Amino acid sequence: MTISVTETKLHLYRQQFPALANKTYFNYGGQGPMPKASMDAITQAQAYIQEIGPFGNAVGKWIGQEVKATRIAIASELTVQPETITITENVTVGCNIAMWGIEWQAGDHLLLSECEHHSVVAIAQEISRRYSVEVTTCPLMPTLNEGDPVAVIAQHLRPNTRLVVLSHILWNTGQVLPLDKIVEKCRDNNSLLLIDAAQSVGSLPLNLTELGVDFYAFTGHKWLCGPAGIGGLYVSPEIRTSLKPTFVGWRSIITDSQGMPVDWQPNGQCYEVATSDYPLYAGLREAIAIHQKWGTAEERYQQICRNSEYMWQRLRTLPDVHLLRTSPPESGLVSFQLTQSKPHSHPQLVNFLESQGLFIRIIANPNCVRACVHYFTLKSEIDQLVEGIREWLMANS
Repeated sequence: MTISVTETKLHLYRQQFPALANKTYFNYGGQGPMPKASMDAITQAQAYIQEIGPFGNAVGKWIGQEVKATRIAIASELTVQPETITITENVTVGCNIAMWGIEWQAGDHLLLSECEHHSVVAIAQEISRRYSVEVTTCPLMPTLNEGDPVAVIAQHLRPNTRLVVLSHILWNTGQVLPLDKIVEKCRDNNSLLLIDAAQSVGSLPLNLTELGVDFYAFTGHKWLCGPAGIGGLYVSPEIRTSLKPTFVGWRSIITDSQGMPVDWQPNGQCYEVATSDYPLYAGLREAIAIHQKWGTAEERYQQICRNSEYMWQRLRTLPDVHLLRTSPPESGLVSFQLTQSKPHSHPQLVNFLESQGLFIRIIANPNCVRACVHYFTLKSEIDQLVEGIREWLMANS
């Protein structure tokens, strides 16, 4: 078989990700493999902190520079100003900041879709319990292949809907929601919009300044392939003055000459708390830089879509496999079910594949199996996955 120049370059590029050397990986939506440059940057940063500190004026100045550089790197991926970025640990922390920072009143309404992650659902349930806020869901799953998700959301908005919480890419089905149109509906209803961006940052080309969302919570350890433990929250400048800090610490405040708090920081730092694992910041910046060197966000996304379409087409050839989407996916998430006689076998299939070095995962709602492709996924890897599924199906027919 002749290997193209492009494929040869891709094989060389993938050598930057050590985790890809001994497995065929399709779990980017759970956690991306870190590039070696990120791991080296973390180690070097940790050593440097110990060399010059770990506490003192010099290390404090260095940390300030690291934080600033990381905000700039994150902002470049989201097309926003760095001061709009709050550095967090993950998506869930960002959602907590946004959801608890609203001054809820008894009788307010909070709207979710039925496709949101259980951590966000749990936050909403506790807000409902504490503040007598009504929480309802709108059914977006039926719009995966037909219907209008914007119309469904609009039908479920109420005059007292304070907040709408949605995922940009639904983590279970891979559906990409048309956020520009949803933003318009929420604005017309005077409802705030929080986006769970776990599956979109690092996979979709983003311009949050133009998009107009109020809150956008994301992580660095999934599609950006950065280290676990660092993420962020975008808060629009128009909303920041009204969103109260959920967690409070020395990073979030301005102090006077006596060290007493006198005001909040005038930017995204007002939602940050205290000491973080700063070497992770260098790791995330390296991961972002590697992606940006490969190509623009639009170019990366288009390659993700080409790979997901190839997987979708290949999976269609398998008996006893039902793809959730009836057309090629708009994201790197490809979800499928075994036919009605075998849905209970999803865990067995996933376990078998992992024993063969093929990594995918199950999803509880809907009961399905999810495989993720990135822009550097190889077609040969997709072929291996399809043949692995075929082998399991034949052995269990």
